[in-house]
Amino acid sequence: MDFNSDNVHGVDPAILDAIGDANVRTARAYGHDDWTLASERRLREVFGCDLAAYLVVTGTAANSLALAACCPPYGAVVCHREAHIMTDECGAPELFSGGAKLMGVEGPGCKLTPAAVTAMLGRLGRGEHEQRPSVVSISQATELGTVYTPAEVAALAALARQHRMRVHMDGARFANAVARQGCTAAELTWKAGVDVLSFGATKNGALGVEAVVFFDAALARDFAYLRKRTGQLVSKGRFLGAQMLAYLEHDRWLQNARHANQMADRLAGAIAALPGVRLPLPVEANAVFAIVPRSLHEHLQQQGARYLVWPGEGPGTDTVGDGEVFIRLLTSFRTSAEDVDALAAAAAR
Repeated sequence: MDFNSDNVHGVDPAILDAIGDANVRTARAYGHDDWTLASERRLREVFGCDLAAYLVVTGTAANSLALAACCPPYGAVVCHREAHIMTDECGAPELFSGGAKLMGVEGPGCKLTPAAVTAMLGRLGRGEHEQRPSVVSISQATELGTVYTPAEVAALAALARQHRMRVHMDGARFANAVARQGCTAAELTWKAGVDVLSFGATKNGALGVEAVVFFDAALARDFAYLRKRTGQLVSKGRFLGAQMLAYLEHDRWLQNARHANQMADRLAGAIAALPGVRLPLPVEANAVFAIVPRSLHEHLQQQGARYLVWPGEGPGTDTVGDGEVFIRLLTSFRTSAEDVDALAAAAAR
């Protein structure tokens, strides 16, 4: 009954097999291998456009390097105040960019709104005396499991263009967002105005690989140097390429995400029916947020259930009472119906 994170589960067997296959012969180093080149071609097919893609090892590196590529050291990145780049990356975006400042704004469900971004930009009007607004960064899905629609992304991108800003998308759970909405990867990114995407794979079945995907090739001009200088150019890059290629082949990235989303729906339905339990947020990806009685929380902990007591932004209009706990439960490509039912049975007891 481990719902603490989608990182707690292992590797998709097909991806693990691909790593083994890449281990049986020699290959060119530093990302010039057949697997990496094939994964780049496959990414172009997935997104239906020409693009530049670079593989890195972690999501923090993907986000930080992507932002460094489109934000100058004197620039500002506007994001939600609970965004992962703001709260969980130990200042890496500022470090990799050489000093760019993250500026957090509030928004319901951890989502940016054009009004909130406009208000922040209105406070930045003193020229060289403060950071230049350079990037709007969107989390897809957000830290509260909510998802931007293509129209919402396009509205934020249009605002960014008005202010000569770029648009970055933190897509650690991008697959879950695409699977939930039934749209294409293109409709949720470059067709809506996204310039660069941190395309996540690790949380959705990979061992450890992410892709920085540039839809504006001009932004990628010096990215190879950024990646090398920050220690993300892996010498045996074929093992990253093999993971990404297996992740993309046969739409495994979407299949895994659909399964995780379905398990989240099953879990939400099971616990929402319990007395005293409220779901203050819609289940739009693979995250279930719930307000539960403290007694139920303590019982579940005793039964061995694992999940996160959420430390960030509250559920919005639904207040957490003194005798209640706000929790997050995440499902993954490997979460089974039996896992969900076991937690539901423990909660019912």
